[in-house]
Amino acid sequence: MRISQEDMIQEFKRVLVSKGFSENDAFESAKLFTENSLDGVYSHGVNRFPRVVSYIDKGYIDPKAKPEKVSSIGAFERWDGKLGMGNLNAKLAMERAIELSKEFGIGLVAIGNTNHWMRGGAYGWQAANAGCVGICWTNTLPNMPAWGGKDRRIGNNPFVIAVPKSNGQHLVVDMAMAQFSYGKIEETKFKGAQLPVAGGYDRRGELTTDPEEIEATWRVLPIGFWKGSGMSIALDLVAAILSAGMTTTDIGKKCEDEYGLSQVLIAIDPRHFNTEEFTDDVINRVIEDVKGSIPVTEGSNIRYPGERDYQTRLENLKDGIPVLPEIWETIKAL
Repeated sequence: MRISQEDMIQEFKRVLVSKGFSENDAFESAKLFTENSLDGVYSHGVNRFPRVVSYIDKGYIDPKAKPEKVSSIGAFERWDGKLGMGNLNAKLAMERAIELSKEFGIGLVAIGNTNHWMRGGAYGWQAANAGCVGICWTNTLPNMPAWGGKDRRIGNNPFVIAVPKSNGQHLVVDMAMAQFSYGKIEETKFKGAQLPVAGGYDRRGELTTDPEEIEATWRVLPIGFWKGSGMSIALDLVAAILSAGMTTTDIGKKCEDEYGLSQVLIAIDPRHFNTEEFTDDVINRVIEDVKGSIPVTEGSNIRYPGERDYQTRLENLKDGIPVLPEIWETIKAL
């Protein structure tokens, strides 16, 4: 089944208002959930929404919370998220980073005591839509083994980098430090499908494409093996140090579920040094060269990061957002 963008926003907003959010906050959060689904990231949009509502019910997310600036020096600010809705906190933090970049050329906001931001790429697109390079990342609960280990001690800690194009077709990398995010693994399981490549280990300790096996073991595969493991640890430490928030280790010891996270959001405005025409020319030359690659499969298209999201957005705006009927019924019943 397919749901229009407006209908999805209104349904999410209805639920969030019923849970204590203001009309404006409910709308802004609902819009972010819907835009994730609009771009085809259903795992962190419509599919994730019921779980987020359960976190509100458990008290992990405070509907009335307003993030607060704790300290600042020049282009760097530290904020306390007050356990508010994660996507609202992250959007505000990136807005502030963009404002700082207009003044200083760069803006960095570190926010602790916040919640899951859903799709990290949303804040990369937000920065790029403002004409800025966007860089951001978050830590998570312990959900991935360190390289060489079996038990989960580190996070899959998503990392985002966005490069703006004046036509809005930005280059946006959005990746977890695991081969697949748990949201993507769950989405694949819902569809009764297999992952395209091995994403973790099964109960026999062998690499597998079976999402149910990976969910059972919690042994997701770090990107680049030891490299992804090392990046995860480094991103976690920088986020916690800059925000004075919790590390993945702290979250694992203090929290039953995933909340109280630490995040860093950075905006860099290249227009302090370059014209948009110069930036576009640099990007277009690289994209043209990459897309000129000889494809492994004859007739296939080499995509740049963010290209599929943009195309999916246009398709879903025209045809409606695809939703699994059982998930939409669950949301309607909330």
